[in-house]
Amino acid sequence: MLAVSDDVPLLDDLMPWSVAPLRLGRPWVVAPDERTLRARWDLLVRSEGAERERLFGPSRARTLRSAVAALPGSARGTGPFARERGACPDPVRVQHGPFDEQWLIPDQRLIDAARPELWRVADGHQLFVVEQGYVPKAAGPALTVSAVLPDGRSPAGRPGRVRPLYRRPDGLEPNLAPGLLAFLTEAYGHAVAPHDVAAWALAAGRPSAAGCLVPLPEDPRLWSTGVELGHRMSALMTRGARGGEKPRLPGGRRPYVRAAVPARPRELRYDAAEETLHIGDGGRIAPVPPEAWEFQVGGVRMLELWFERRTEPAEADTLAAIGPAGWPQEWTSELLELITVLALLGELRPRQAELTTGPQVTRARLTAAGVLPVPDGARRPASVFDHHEEGPGGQFALL
Repeated sequence: MLAVSDDVPLLDDLMPWSVAPLRLGRPWVVAPDERTLRARWDLLVRSEGAERERLFGPSRARTLRSAVAALPGSARGTGPFARERGACPDPVRVQHGPFDEQWLIPDQRLIDAARPELWRVADGHQLFVVEQGYVPKAAGPALTVSAVLPDGRSPAGRPGRVRPLYRRPDGLEPNLAPGLLAFLTEAYGHAVAPHDVAAWALAAGRPSAAGCLVPLPEDPRLWSTGVELGHRMSALMTRGARGGEKPRLPGGRRPYVRAAVPARPRELRYDAAEETLHIGDGGRIAPVPPEAWEFQVGGVRMLELWFERRTEPAEADTLAAIGPAGWPQEWTSELLELITVLALLGELRPRQAELTTGPQVTRARLTAAGVLPVPDGARRPASVFDHHEEGPGGQFALL
């Protein structure tokens, strides 16, 4: 691991605007499939009085009587949920921790801290860089990226940060230190785009107690090598979003279902000798490269966490206990895709280690060039004066 040094820029220096992770407040608002969320909503709105309150799960931030603003882009009601009788809003795709895309009910009355500033800039141009919570001596990347809204939760339970690549919708105003792009363009002798900076950080970033360290090389060739590698990693993590191709392992190495997954598997086991993933009693997927099984974030195996979130029993007689009657076919497809993504990312790790060799651009040099320190305004969300949202109780909100 790269040693902590005052000379090495932090991601916080390069991408100054960051947002804390979402705080859902109640587990039942997110699920691996849409049908489950609609079933939970329907049961909740059919209930009355004390039963509705019990199912809802009130917290200090949200109760049945809370009146809050609508989420950006949502037309849902903003009155107290105690009076809600309508249909479930269409669930939206989110990244629930690294490498696990699930569904969320987009209703701010149900979410303790939805971070609306992230929803305002979430569109088809946005890329979210998620800085994972630091866990000493734990294996795994310092950063992941997502094309869908991430909740920003780190698997080891440590707080992380979400950094949108753009401060405004439609890919406008990059979330970069003022002057950074001009400095890098001059240093490397060719135009540097915002997504190049994100790609380099993804490939070269290293965890530390101070935050994600992003060493910048003096060698333009090393920069180009890292940017190319980072774009490949980003394409894998976003699973072909933004017009890219879906990740695929070459023939002969692609994972296949060798035996059907049982309806209610409770155990996940890996046979390294046979490169086989055993799912419950009899389910088998192979070949599963060891790079996929061993892939960790914050010291947590991603395949085990993905499986646990779909099979761990919830407390009885709660909304979180509502789920599919069996193992849906789409979960198997998602598991095969996840194995592919993790295997391909694991193969790139040796190349990442080569990016921190040689002379580096120091923080002192960035300071001398006027890139650092970052002005306070760059650390705050951009004002969106033409963005209309419905406030609590249907009042007009101007941002």
